[in-house]
Amino acid sequence: MTSTTERDAERLRRWRLALGGAGADGTGCELRGRDAAMDGALESLYGQRPHPRPGRGPRDGGGTRAAGLGASAPQVARWLGDIRSYFPSSVVQVMQRDAIDRLGLSALLLEPEMLEAVEADVHLVGTLLSLNKVMPQTTRETARAVVRKVVGELEQRLATRTRATLTGALDRAARIRRPRHRAIDWDRTIRANLKNYLPEHRTVVPERLIGYGRSARSAQQDVVLCIDQSGSMAASVVYASVFGAVLASMRALDTRLVVFDTAVTDLTDHLDDPVELLFGTQLGGGTDINRALAYCQSRIRRPADTVVVLLSDLYEGGIRDEMLKRVAAMTASGVRFVTLLALSDEGAPAYDREHAAALAALGAPAFACTPDRFPEVMAAALEKRPLPIPDMAEQR
Repeated sequence: MTSTTERDAERLRRWRLALGGAGADGTGCELRGRDAAMDGALESLYGQRPHPRPGRGPRDGGGTRAAGLGASAPQVARWLGDIRSYFPSSVVQVMQRDAIDRLGLSALLLEPEMLEAVEADVHLVGTLLSLNKVMPQTTRETARAVVRKVVGELEQRLATRTRATLTGALDRAARIRRPRHRAIDWDRTIRANLKNYLPEHRTVVPERLIGYGRSARSAQQDVVLCIDQSGSMAASVVYASVFGAVLASMRALDTRLVVFDTAVTDLTDHLDDPVELLFGTQLGGGTDINRALAYCQSRIRRPADTVVVLLSDLYEGGIRDEMLKRVAAMTASGVRFVTLLALSDEGAPAYDREHAAALAALGAPAFACTPDRFPEVMAAALEKRPLPIPDMAEQR
């Protein structure tokens, strides 16, 4: 049994690590060994100075903690190794993101030894993609290996459930309601008409006939993923690319993937390799949603069997009224239009609320979606039933 004294000591230790040991922290706790090393790793990152400086700065007399991981990749790589030994993977990933944001370490990600030491996650992939055009050849293969590892893990996590959910939705959407005699699915027809059983005749009167769905040899529905590749959408671009590859692997769907900033790029030919697809994006730049939707609209062949997914924070740099007219025209023609403000685990981002409200008025409500929920959203869109829209207040 843990004594009160031991519990108090552990509480002081945790407060000491959280507060940083400045003179006014009030703990009076001195750290040794592993705890002191953990404190040093935290000190290097979470000091009050916003930019790195050479070496790990000492605590100054004013009680502030000085941030800095040094200017060299080897020193950062050692720090990355340290935090991986002190903290669980989920905490390491948060600290890495903080280091990139707070200490300006993006340039050091261009060093192969840095990439080999880092704990890879979706946000790191987004950072690498944003640096793609300036990445030296010596780092490019290491970066691809990092991206391929993360993409493989995401596919393993998301693919099976996505295929199962959407296959069921496509089967239900494709059932024929007035089938010819040879196309009647008698099992489903009998189950659907059991309420019409006539005991005196010992038979079921088939008020509604249900037929087999169309052959899966040809695509039943078309899906167009239109992805905003501005810098704020980095994690969403990664997830959308993985989902695009999964959807493209389903024969019942004809999937197209389009990315845009102020220009539009059709990456459909790369859907068989999500890593190549991701390196075909160019994170950053402006946004012209209207131009992107014009391109997507021109590729729609059968509106009643098409789902268009716009993934964007809706900060439009193009012609707003034209954008809304295009959405209205597509929905009027039978297209199911879905607007996702984000496809990530972080919830709702900053977004243009005026544009979101205007799209909602057109029957295309804008909402953020987690990767685990995306299959349900797509299934509802394919079946033309109400979308499972989460409470936006819970996502903020």
